[in-house]
Amino acid sequence: MFFRLFYEGMLQSIGQLAANKLRTFLSLLGITIGIFCIIAVLSAVDSLEDNIKGSFEKLGNDVLYITKMPWNEDPDENYFKYLRRPNATYKELEAVKTKVKNASLVALQVFIGGTNLKYKTNSISGAFVLAVSYDYNDMYKIEYDHGRFLTPYEYETGADKVIIGAEIAESLFNSLDPIGKTIKMKDRSMEVIGVIKKSGKDLINPADFDRGVIVGFNTAKKLVNVKNNRLWGTNLMVKAADGADLEDLKAEVTSVMKAERRLKPYEQPSFSINEMSILTNLLDQFFGVLNLVGIVIGFFAILVGMFSVANIMFVSVKERTNIIGIKKALGARQYFILLEFLIEAVILCVLGGLIGLGIVWLTMKLLSSVFGYSMFLSFQNIAIGVSLSVFIGILAGLIPALQAARMDPVVAIRK
Repeated sequence: MFFRLFYEGMLQSIGQLAANKLRTFLSLLGITIGIFCIIAVLSAVDSLEDNIKGSFEKLGNDVLYITKMPWNEDPDENYFKYLRRPNATYKELEAVKTKVKNASLVALQVFIGGTNLKYKTNSISGAFVLAVSYDYNDMYKIEYDHGRFLTPYEYETGADKVIIGAEIAESLFNSLDPIGKTIKMKDRSMEVIGVIKKSGKDLINPADFDRGVIVGFNTAKKLVNVKNNRLWGTNLMVKAADGADLEDLKAEVTSVMKAERRLKPYEQPSFSINEMSILTNLLDQFFGVLNLVGIVIGFFAILVGMFSVANIMFVSVKERTNIIGIKKALGARQYFILLEFLIEAVILCVLGGLIGLGIVWLTMKLLSSVFGYSMFLSFQNIAIGVSLSVFIGILAGLIPALQAARMDPVVAIRK
């Protein structure tokens, strides 16, 4: 009986909505705008969060980064304190690699500045140069358009060979195959053995090698004094072995690094051990604030939509007062009248909500094509939009429905 009443109430509600098209349109407009506002903000924040976190996750959640400065502090607060700390060295790399049992890969990266590159008459300025240890390639899982990474022999002997980014290859060689060609870098002839695949269109790309040049650490010794790198461009990276606990790895690395720097166990370390969870936790706080702002904006938009629907429902009850009286005189119960108007309000709000979600989906598609990175409407946000529509419909229709259900049939018929 309940489902039969629900079905009949739904048919009557749809009939009323179809019969009053202008009123229905105005009510739909308020809910559509409200749902669009809140779901569009939530979807934009989710897309932004997913893109940025996805970029960081490419570097690995099981990797420790030993640097001068901790990532969870403001760089301006203790800048000179951290600047005085020594950089990680190749000797420390070897020590960690040998003594830390929970590590699968250990790599060193040293930023040795920008440089100009030249091939015949073509040149490019502002290319950055990274000196890296042999395991760096596996640590970052570098993908190549052409060529390869250094062989163990080339790395150990410091061969004059380089790997270049996609933009550098395009600027210097145009349509030519760069592999085997010789370029000039820091007044030295270097053979190109690899071209790194062009980076994706992520909002933040911490592993963007498009304008980068990678050389082996032993090759870099011929170009610059790598020990004199006093700035922030040195990272010692330690990847956890399969099944290893990150905290255990951190304890092992701390012990080995302190021993290498001749620090006593109770002394404060002269290095910082960072992990991706530090950045993702900071991002969680940031996106939590953005979501809160989105919810506040959406709340006021939804409030306007809810009052517009409630106003339309009061008008609908007033117009159908005599019909309500006849129904009650023929034996219709209060809950049937109540259900009829509630269903009408809910259907109205759900239709408006679905239109709003459709507009959000189209907007996300448009923004994705304009900005070049993925923006999406998630199933969770669709569920939130539909649930909000139902909830708003119940709230907006409850008082008008109660007013209709409590009418005296004789008084209603006379009106």
